[in-house]
Amino acid sequence: MIRRRPGFRLLLTALLAGVAPLLAALLLAAPSARAASLTEVTGFGANPSNLRMYVYRPDSAPARPAVLVAVHYCTGSGPAFHSGTEFASLADRYGFLVIYPSATRSGSCFDVSSPQALRRGGGSDPVGIMSMVTYAQQHYGADPARVFVTGASSGAMMTNVLLGDYPDVFKAGAAFMGVPFGCFATTDGSEWNSACANGTVIRTPQQWGDLVRGAYPGYNGPRPRMQVWHGTEDPTLRYPNFGEEIKQWTNVLGVSQTPAFTDSPQSSWTRTRYGGTGTQAPVEAISIQGTGHSLPTAGMAARAIAFFGLDSTTTPPPTDPPPTPPADACRVTYTTSAWNTGLTASITLTNTGTAPIDGWALNFTLPAGQTITSGWNATFSPTSGAVTARNAAYNATLAPGASTTLGFQATHTGNTGTPSSFTLNGAVCQRG
Repeated sequence: MIRRRPGFRLLLTALLAGVAPLLAALLLAAPSARAASLTEVTGFGANPSNLRMYVYRPDSAPARPAVLVAVHYCTGSGPAFHSGTEFASLADRYGFLVIYPSATRSGSCFDVSSPQALRRGGGSDPVGIMSMVTYAQQHYGADPARVFVTGASSGAMMTNVLLGDYPDVFKAGAAFMGVPFGCFATTDGSEWNSACANGTVIRTPQQWGDLVRGAYPGYNGPRPRMQVWHGTEDPTLRYPNFGEEIKQWTNVLGVSQTPAFTDSPQSSWTRTRYGGTGTQAPVEAISIQGTGHSLPTAGMAARAIAFFGLDSTTTPPPTDPPPTPPADACRVTYTTSAWNTGLTASITLTNTGTAPIDGWALNFTLPAGQTITSGWNATFSPTSGAVTARNAAYNATLAPGASTTLGFQATHTGNTGTPSSFTLNGAVCQRG
């Protein structure tokens, strides 16, 4: 049985008072009709907390659309966040797919507190949301290299959680009125953490960063960029949480806490960027003077879409295929560890030739019934059948004799076998 502290009811009251009128106003300002419509998807995969999944696929979506996961506030729902914010109209303009998860527990808040939610694959809401992303890749052709997440209040907290749990899946996040990853953690079954909500949980950047890194031990790949928003007069998730988020994500991304850029794009706004000065800096933070628990207001969603790099109607051009290495210039060692209906695979790719390999695509066919749910040190597409693993930016070049290790987690229906062959940039690899 879940115990709730008094602050939980205050949170719901504040959200109803502050967020609902805002969303109603946004709804009135939204287009009266769209050719596309919101669709509920059932049976989308592992869903331990009984979330509901809604998808908005605009008519303008290309064959391989980017994905935005848009996560609602407490007392809200996926359909309410769809109709009351601007993300769907921006999807119409720019052609990306929007997933709206919907919490079904009492209060309709997302689990950002439990030990299960704060570790990769631990269970609860993050696992269900990841199943939605995988479903979108398998059934809508969504691009696994362009997956983003945003949310308000409880959804902003979940944005922080998903970036910590699945840094290899999400490329960037935008959190409106949130708290740092792990700030709301509890061990007594409660969904509410008064100290965090009141802004009294203060840690060093290293301590905050260690909480994120602890969600996925051993991961050393690239980390998603982060944009955070907060009103200075937020009475529900108080303003000090804004500074703690900045401390956390600058540490995680290894950039200075001293802003590289500061401006005021609108009256009462202060925008700072860390680790870069451009629209897609590693960390961007926007403080709204005199504003309470009522974000995002009109125009803010477009800023988040620009931070993600989704504000273009032009589909990113395909990259030129890497040059084909000579025969017998590569070796693959492939090992698996299987359990019940899941497995992990580790792949070591070695350049056995005499020339460097600059950019690589490793092709193999998974046995029937195996479906990739997540991967590391490479981008895997599609998630079943004939799969291509493409290099990350940091392991694109393999000198003669050099190796790189990549891998993935997958579900299976009983066949835990291994691929029969591998080709690297079109050349057959030896098996290690």
